[in-house]
Amino acid sequence: MTVLARSAALTNYLEVTRHLRLNVNALLAQAGLSPAILNDPKQRIPASSVVSLLEHSAQMSGCQTLGLRMAELRQLSDFGEVSLLLNLQNSLRDALKVIVQYRHLLNDSLAIFIEESGKTVIIREELITEVAAGNRQSIELAIAVMYRFCAALLGAHWHPINVCFTHEAPEDLTVHRRIFGCKVEFGCEFNGIICPATDLDTANPLANEAMARHAQRYLDSLQGKSNHSLAFDVRKSIYLLLPMGRATIEQIAQSQGMNVRTLQRRLEEDGASFSELINIVRRDLVIRYLENPGYSLGRITDMLGYSMPSSFTRWFISQFGQPPAVWRSERMIAPRKDH
Repeated sequence: MTVLARSAALTNYLEVTRHLRLNVNALLAQAGLSPAILNDPKQRIPASSVVSLLEHSAQMSGCQTLGLRMAELRQLSDFGEVSLLLNLQNSLRDALKVIVQYRHLLNDSLAIFIEESGKTVIIREELITEVAAGNRQSIELAIAVMYRFCAALLGAHWHPINVCFTHEAPEDLTVHRRIFGCKVEFGCEFNGIICPATDLDTANPLANEAMARHAQRYLDSLQGKSNHSLAFDVRKSIYLLLPMGRATIEQIAQSQGMNVRTLQRRLEEDGASFSELINIVRRDLVIRYLENPGYSLGRITDMLGYSMPSSFTRWFISQFGQPPAVWRSERMIAPRKDH
């Protein structure tokens, strides 16, 4: 299945790349995209092509903050039709629920999980495509867009604690510091934003329940038949919950609003099984983790849900034909000693 995103994901791509003096048409062609898609924000395009385009553009220009620079130019209206409902919600908590509910109108590859623990909330985000590949620019774009959305809705009431990325820090943090008004950490176990729980319940002065109902009916009329399967939704949930040690079939079933037996039955109808989907996600994530020198093998073992390093090593050998340490050694990836 091809995972699709709206071409609106490339909003502001031209403005940013123009200053970088890139051959945009050549880069689009290499990603299998037509220049015409930049003029139609509603057109659906492969999410993997968007990821590839942004990564290659950053590489060709030497600009490690391409995704952030695109996010810096985004407006609330760039959420398209969904923005009609977002601006009318009673609080940020309600607005985030709207983004989760209608994320398929924005980007099928986007996975969002709101985790509340005591006085703090973690807004986790992942981008899942059919091809496992580096996605630094797309992730930074997605997190920065979310950050700016929260700031636009709350104004001075937005007090994030820190922003987290799983990838390594760039050489220059100037743009990160300009966009994020809080601590930014790299080499974390998830991509997301940590903020006080009280921020989510700050009243929105523009809230209007009557207008929100009209906007919701309009969005519901646009939903139509989903392009994705339950198996893909489960895969997205596993991506988010596995590093937290919570990717059990019970937790995933709950995230999909059904019991375990119903989940298993419906996955079978999709020609999939929970164990197969766990394995697919582990194969994707383990490469990302091993390529990051900030992750020790012990930490990777924990993040993939294994209680023993020996179990992780046996699984890796069964999947890739060699121990993880050898895989790293052949690619000259040496874990940093402080990790």
